[in-house]
Amino acid sequence: MHVEQINIGASEALAPVDSVAAIAGKGLKGDRQFFSSGAEPGDALTLIEAEALDDVGLTGAQSRRQVVVRGVRLNDLVGRRFRVGDVECLGVRLCEPCLHLQQLTRPGIIKDLIHRGGINADILTDGQISVGDRLSDI
Repeated sequence: MHVEQINIGASEALAPVDSVAAIAGKGLKGDRQFFSSGAEPGDALTLIEAEALDDVGLTGAQSRRQVVVRGVRLNDLVGRRFRVGDVECLGVRLCEPCLHLQQLTRPGIIKDLIHRGGINADILTDGQISVGDRLSDI
């Protein structure tokens, strides 16, 4: 159960990074989804399973999710607290695939990723998230 990839940046230019600052209640510093005045519930962080991406042939950046993890069932974390490295998070809801994702990738991706598109989460504590960090239940 570890972080395999982190993708942040402008909407049209997501790029992998080795590490990123996570700011409680706001998001990942430097990302298009960073809310300096405060994120709505579930808008601070998105995660997706590497295994789901492997199954559908997408990269983490193509999936539009910020953090790719391997070895954990993310759907089970909705409504629960967990840590990514030393950053405490709360799973808020499933992050279902959308028409925008399908337009950017390929027809049928919505069907292929339904209930496997990852989760939206809140960031509860400041910290650093790095590739290789462990994801653990609290």
